[in-house]
This record gives sequence, C-alpha cells and structure tokens, in this order.
Amino acid sequence: MAGRLYGVGLGPGDPELVTVKAARLIAQADVVAYHAARHGRSNARAIAASYLRDGQIEEPLIYPVTTETTDHPGGYQGAIDEFYTASAERLAAHLDAGRDVVVLAEGDPFFYGSYMHMHKRLADRYEATVVPGVTSVSAASAVLGRPLMERDETLTVLPGTLPPDELAARLATTDSAAIMKLGRTFEGVREALDRAGRLDDAWYVERATTDRQRSGRVADIDPDTVPYFSLALLPSPAVTAFVAPQPATLSQATGSVTVVGLGPGARDWLTPEAQAALAEADDLVGYGPYVDRVPANPRQRRHSSDNRVEAERAAFALDLAKQGRRVAVVSSGDPGVFAMAAAVLEVSGDPQWKDVPVRVVPGLTAAQAVASRVGAPLGHDFCIMSLSDRLKPWPVIESRLVAAAGADLVIAIYNPASQSRKEQLVRARQLLLDHRDPQTPVIVGRDVGGPQETIRVTTLAELDPASVDMRCLLIIGSTQTRVVTRGDGSVQVFTSRYYPAPD
Repeated sequence: MAGRLYGVGLGPGDPELVTVKAARLIAQADVVAYHAARHGRSNARAIAASYLRDGQIEEPLIYPVTTETTDHPGGYQGAIDEFYTASAERLAAHLDAGRDVVVLAEGDPFFYGSYMHMHKRLADRYEATVVPGVTSVSAASAVLGRPLMERDETLTVLPGTLPPDELAARLATTDSAAIMKLGRTFEGVREALDRAGRLDDAWYVERATTDRQRSGRVADIDPDTVPYFSLALLPSPAVTAFVAPQPATLSQATGSVTVVGLGPGARDWLTPEAQAALAEADDLVGYGPYVDRVPANPRQRRHSSDNRVEAERAAFALDLAKQGRRVAVVSSGDPGVFAMAAAVLEVSGDPQWKDVPVRVVPGLTAAQAVASRVGAPLGHDFCIMSLSDRLKPWPVIESRLVAAAGADLVIAIYNPASQSRKEQLVRARQLLLDHRDPQTPVIVGRDVGGPQETIRVTTLAELDPASVDMRCLLIIGSTQTRVVTRGDGSVQVFTSRYYPAPD
C-alpha cells in the first residue's frame, strides 16, 4: 500500500503557531521533507525542529539556484522545473514503499508555498492531504496590531515582482493590500506605493513572530536591509491612523437592564442569546444561588440578594442602568415565568426609570425540562400554576386549581412546598382528587438539570406531599395522559395530541 503525502503548513515562524494537527503529523511521519537554499539551512525545518523525533528520514530538497543566474539550457525556470520534478520523484520513491511523507511549508502550503509544486506532481498519484497554516499576512497584521479589513472592504495580495506601474494601478483600486516577495523588489514596491498615493499608509514587517522580527513604516526602511522573508502591508483604511476610540464614561454611556433566563440548571440549556447578554453585562443582579450559577468574571460586579426582595432588586438594577451600567438581572428557568421579568417591568413603570431600556431574554422553563425527562406530558393543552400564596391569596389558588382540574388540563405546578409552606400541597392534592381519577399520572422532578436531579413517575393517589420541597416541580396529567413502559424497562409519559369528542 502506498504511503500518504501531507503538505503541512507551519505558520510564519513561531513554533507555537504550528497547529495541533500539523504537530501530530510531523511527529508521526516516516519521512520529513523540506526545501532549503544552497547553504542547506531550512527555515521550515527550524520551525518544526521541536516536533521531529529520532529515527525519521529527512529529505532536504535543496534548490540548485535561488536568485543567481544559471547555465541550464532552459534558463532559470528550466532549472527550477527540473529540480521540482526530481524532488517529486525522490518523494514518490518513499510513497511507493509505503512510507508517509510530510512536506514542511512555511506559512500556508498553498499561499506562495513551495509545497504546491510537489502537490501538482504527486497528488494525482497518491492520497494527498493539505494542512493549512497561519499565513505571513495574518502574522504581519497581528504584529502591527492593525486589522486587514473590516465590513465590506477588500484585501488584495500582490507579488512584489510585478512591474511598478502595474503594482501602482492595483494598489490605487483596493482598500487593503499585502505585497509579498520583497527583498530585491523593495525599491520598486515603494515606488509603486508612492505613485498610488499610499506610501504614508504602508507598513513593513519582516520575519513576523520570530526572534528576528522587525517592523516599521515602509518609507523609513533601508532597501539594502530588506530580506526575502518580508512584506509590505496596507491595513484597513478605517484604522490607518489607528487612533483608539476613547471609552465612554458612565455619564456618557447608555445603560440598560436585560432580564436573563438561565434555564433550569444545566449550562447546556443556556441559550446563545442569554450567554451573549451575560457576557456583555457590567453588573449581575439576582437571587444569590442564581448569580452563583454564572461563571465569575473580575470585570463584572455581582450583586446577590435574598429571594424575597424582587421589587427592591429590580429598583437596584434600574438605578445601576440609570448610571450608565449594563445590567443583567438573572433568573432561573425563564424570567417571564414566576420570575424577575414581571417585577422589573412593573417597577420600571415609575417615571424615574422611564428612559431605561429593559429587555427580556427567554430561557428554558423548569416545566419544559421536567417534561422532556419523561417524554411529552405537555403534549396537549396545559396550564402552569404556582402554589405559593406569598403574593396571592390561597382562595385564588384553590379556585384556579378547581377550574384547571375541571377543564381537564395538564397542570404544571411550581413552588409546590417550602420550609414554611407544608399544607398547601396536601390541600391541592385533595382538591385534584375531587376532580381527577386517583390513577392520574404525576411527574415529580427535583433539581432537574442540576447535580442532584431526580425524576419520579407516580399517581395522584400515591403522591406523598412530604416528599416534595421547593426544588421540585410537579406535572399532573389529564385524562389523556399515558404512561408507557419501554422494552428496556424505562418509563415514558405523554399526553395525546388528539382529544376525544364529547358524547
């Protein structure tokens, strides 16, 4: 079986910019090949040296000429073409013997790289893989700290070997540019930049990311000091002057309040929109355990409070926003379901906060999370209720339970019990038994999405209120809710999407 050919990009020079994949392939290769000038030294091998291992076969591909003249009958190009053909056959001998060959390439193999000449001669005969690398253009941009382009700007990559007139014409019609292959072409490149009216904006970088790195304005560089491994760069015109915008002071900034749903527990259930809102915030405000669920960031200020001070918490958040702070008020589950969104919006109706923007970012609800763990008990009409009588009288809760039970709705019950509320669930269960079959399925989900998650499927008759606490959510089935035991013994619950017509 023939070996595989790999063209492996090494990046611009810093060995730490070699990709993980490139490092792995270099270490595993039977044969490592690299191009070198007639002096025998190879920049590519030097970059990859720490990834090589003992016992590997090395194939230095030494150019017969670089910039000097030659007596080859085909001239310079003839000599180079003959060299590439001979080099490819040397590698083919290894590939035919079943040895994998990695050809090292500075920068990216297909970006003015020597590897492409091997690829053109071998890829139709052997399985070939190209591993991209960080280009010298990207490295130079990073070294200068100047972006290449933004928005709809275009970047043009040009060889410095173009005639100055042609180079100037192309530079005059592009936003950003990288000019490669300097060395002896530098004076012509500088002339072209001057003709195009772009010299004052042009930057020079040589041997980017190495210990011999040098940079400066093109206009200030001595042509006699310019090596081949250098380039000229016209960064994005939007940042040519590169005057950093001054950060807004708090009095200048526009503050806001975003009420963010964290989901029921697992970080996997945090939506990308919620994650972005948390990342952008200057301040986090919320009930202590919910604030603790957000990873700490020293840039942000955290304000935790008790769970019974929703109005005070909302006012505090709105005051921060009025001072120019970007505030995220965090809630478990969805902030619009028995959580902080309503509290913030209600308090924000006060005229003193009328100009503070308030946004609500939804989250996965606890009812959805518990339902998903057993199947689809919310598959048909359902309602959501809270048994907490802290903000509404118990007679209201009773009347709503009776109405929901009489309407044969699936009922998701939040806040079923707490340390100070033990009797509400006992009374609620009895009310439901007055209207529902004792065998009505009941799902008890506790800490769903958290480290102590438990799910239990029982019946209304067998439901033990003493086993339920504030961290639980209950789903009470309807007449159409079914419990199915699967072949593996697991239990699933669903409520049919079809409801029978009345007799």
